[in-house]
Amino acid sequence: MKIIFYIFFILSILIIFLVWLQSDKESSSSSTIISGGNRLNDFVKIKERGSRKAISILTFLVISIFIFTSTLIMITNK
Repeated sequence: MKIIFYIFFILSILIIFLVWLQSDKESSSSSTIISGGNRLNDFVKIKERGSRKAISILTFLVISIFIFTSTLIMITNK
């Protein structure tokens, strides 16, 4: 059971790092919030290529494993 907590901790650090790597998407959203700009541009579908696509896929996989481990922790601690 202890190993699940270690995996959970490592995944949470990894999620923070992966989201930080996706700064291009986040910077436009934060500048829109601060400046009160046009919010419609945030929902425009942009095709990801290369390393951006790989980071997005990796982030999705890590978050999926994170959700699975958090559910497993919740079930086993009842």
